Amino acid sequence: MGNGIAHTFAQFGHFVNLIDIDRAALDKALGTINKNLQRQVDKETITADDKSNALLRIMSYTDLEAGVADMDFVIEAATENIELKLDIFKKLDAFAPAKAILATNTSSISITKIAAVTSRPAQVIGMHFMNPVPLMKLVEVIRGYGTSDETTAFVFDLSRQLNKTPVEVDDYPGFISNRILMPMINEAIYSLYEGVAGVEEIDTVMKLGMAHPMGPLQLADFIGLDTCLSILRVLQDGFGNPKYAPCPLLVNMVTAGKKGVKSGEGFYEYTAGTKDIKISKKFSKADLLS
Repeated sequence: MGNGIAHTFAQFGHFVNLIDIDRAALDKALGTINKNLQRQVDKETITADDKSNALLRIMSYTDLEAGVADMDFVIEAATENIELKLDIFKKLDAFAPAKAILATNTSSISITKIAAVTSRPAQVIGMHFMNPVPLMKLVEVIRGYGTSDETTAFVFDLSRQLNKTPVEVDDYPGFISNRILMPMINEAIYSLYEGVAGVEEIDTVMKLGMAHPMGPLQLADFIGLDTCLSILRVLQDGFGNPKYAPCPLLVNMVTAGKKGVKSGEGFYEYTAGTKDIKISKKFSKADLLS
């Protein structure tokens, strides 16, 4: 998500500091941005000069303090882990200018809880992009309990500058997108777990019957099964409702390191560097019937 957000801001004329503690991760992110910008050039949606200029607007840092020292606006896009995000926001509050707005790309964690570890809750907001960021139009804008009207208006204007459509929602677990999406994905996994249908059948029903561009199991792989599990646990803890309890199959897959596209295998198997996928051997019809 971080490289997609950086790509989008740079494409639309903003100077970006891309920050990660791992230089290799930064190099990989810059390579991905370069590749995705070239794809836009090939499709003639931007020019070669647009690509070059966008890349020149991105600087990379492994030092958080140096990276945010002069920034007016910061977006955190770390792993969906509450303790990690709280730690990052404490540091952002200390290192970023007092006037800076601090946004989080969290897909489920409370904005109010994040804002509470800062000295500027009025300037903390959720700016939840959809993946892939350069292509998806929606930005879910989440107001914490103390988020000001001025901060919200700024993020709405900024989203529109990026050719996105901002939608304001209140700060409750999962917001809107994942409060609706994750129970659907979880139910699809339960349907597989209980042997109602196979991977291909479940995804085909949702694609052809409900006009979804991607089936829920493939989408879960694309999001990351570990991220899906984290969001479901936020929903379960936040609402105290057992209907959000993650399917045991999802828990086992994440425990086994099968996280979807990012690990090369989830409900499908992914060949690095290609668009080829096949159903994971674990979920072949033969395996399900055995």
